[in-house]
Amino acid sequence: MSATDLTNSSPDGQTPAGPSPNAPSGASDMAHIVLTFDNNKLAGALYGQFDENLARLEQKLGVDIRSRGNQLTIRGSAVAAEQARRALDSLYGILQKGVDISQSDVDGAVRMAVAADDQLVLPTMERKGKVSASQISTRKKTIYARSLNQDAYMRALERSELVFGVGPAGTGKTYLAVAHAAMLLERGMVERIILSRPAVEAGERLGFLPGDMKEKVDPYLRPLYDALYDMMPGDKVERAIGAGVIEIAPLAFMRGRTLSHAAVILDEAQNTTSMQMKMFLTRLGENSRMIVTGDPTQIDLPPNTKSGLVEALRVLDGVSGIVTVRFNDVDVVRHPLVAEIVRAYDRDGKVARGLEG
Repeated sequence: MSATDLTNSSPDGQTPAGPSPNAPSGASDMAHIVLTFDNNKLAGALYGQFDENLARLEQKLGVDIRSRGNQLTIRGSAVAAEQARRALDSLYGILQKGVDISQSDVDGAVRMAVAADDQLVLPTMERKGKVSASQISTRKKTIYARSLNQDAYMRALERSELVFGVGPAGTGKTYLAVAHAAMLLERGMVERIILSRPAVEAGERLGFLPGDMKEKVDPYLRPLYDALYDMMPGDKVERAIGAGVIEIAPLAFMRGRTLSHAAVILDEAQNTTSMQMKMFLTRLGENSRMIVTGDPTQIDLPPNTKSGLVEALRVLDGVSGIVTVRFNDVDVVRHPLVAEIVRAYDRDGKVARGLEG
């Protein structure tokens, strides 16, 4: 860690006592790390109200953290203490950039710290040996990766023209895709954003809904609107939609078009048919980025209808220039119960297929 972020209290800049996580076998497994912060105000924000962030780190990592002014003492196993140091280093770095942190950020920092040496390595990317979470920044908001798969996904979005983000609800697939598109638009790297979903939901049909076509499809596209408004000022979103710079449309409206100089997102792709998916993927035009998100376990298509997403993942596996990032329950960044719900349904699905029990 740099001297401007967190500084070790030892004169030589090393951990004052206890072995490092890479200490030789047989050495004591207990560590005592002292961290000193150079900004008292940021240190207070790092600790949280009534030290709630420190308490969360203690709970997650099984360490003991004591604060005294701008100094922290971490005690615990060498591995856990080092993970706590990494998490605190990451969180303090976020605060130094003027971004507030929440308990969700603390949870994310812990996830990243625990597996810092096991981060996913995408083609042509170097292995990352410390916590250095990827980020997406717009004028309104900065988002940091809160899990290893989110980190891999965000790096893939930076480098690849076609990215599949696949996994359960709550993992940030759609939100990060829209955030990345908003960033590209702000930086002038694309001229427009196109957001699309298949208008397929459980038991609902567009013809039974009141209003014109826009009013009929808007409820299906609401998550995309929500992510946009979170990343860009509301008035700018409205003006961009009015000017056609941001287009939100059902998948059926994509047929026959070539989508050039655009960030194109297809959400809920598990509900596309094989023909729709092929049609969408072949819309990719010059200087465009395409992001496809979905959850193959939540298919709402009619019985015996093959999911275009499932087929595309099989057919395009290994195709150069296409990256697939698969999320799982560990990546759920919503309420902790969401992760437990995902795990419970996964277990039930395995039992139903005769894989367990």
